[in-house]
Amino acid sequence: MPKLQKKVLFCLAGILSFSCALAIAAALGIQLWVQGTVLCKTGALLVNATGDELQKFIGEIQYGLFYGQRVKHCGLGGRPTEFSFFPDLLNVIPASMHVSVVIFTTTLIAFALVGTGFFMFNAFGNPFETLHGPVGLYLWCFISCSCGCLVLILFSSEVKLHNLSEKIANYKEGGFLFKTQTEYFGKSFWIVLVCTLIHFLNIFLIRLAGYDFPFSKSKDMDSSPGAIDFMY
Repeated sequence: MPKLQKKVLFCLAGILSFSCALAIAAALGIQLWVQGTVLCKTGALLVNATGDELQKFIGEIQYGLFYGQRVKHCGLGGRPTEFSFFPDLLNVIPASMHVSVVIFTTTLIAFALVGTGFFMFNAFGNPFETLHGPVGLYLWCFISCSCGCLVLILFSSEVKLHNLSEKIANYKEGGFLFKTQTEYFGKSFWIVLVCTLIHFLNIFLIRLAGYDFPFSKSKDMDSSPGAIDFMY
């Protein structure tokens, strides 16, 4: 492939990687990972609410990785409250899983920035055939993809399998029981998904630039004429 086309592909991959780092950094700090509604089951049962009357007992909840907000309705109007995961909810939520999500998200940002630097170095510099070259580009993209997948899997498990929204809604609510009514992932979650797919795309851009996947040359070397002559 001509040198100019390689430079264009690496610049494009670098810009995409840098955009992902910025987008995930923004997603990390806002409370738009999960949004939903919660039902004050205790209040609804006390008055035997049905149909439209249930709307008086349905509140809202939204949160990110560090803090969030909930508005609870128990028949007497909304009660907006804010909460923080650290340190308030550490004894309520699966703390190790939540901390892992934060760590892998931060790692994803770091390696996206590292990948940006290496893409630009390969576009405008003279890389060596080591981690500075195509092998390094494949490595950083693979690590970024892995971190993104782990964030999505762990956070989905935390929300869906461990009923994270319900645990947050019932935090310090001794006399009332809240149940999750609706629940869906917010913009931040989907940003991580899109950025993970972009890192997969960057891997194919590297291949499109004419660089084979790591270790794919070893089979060709085994069947080379030099190797056959050596056997004889």
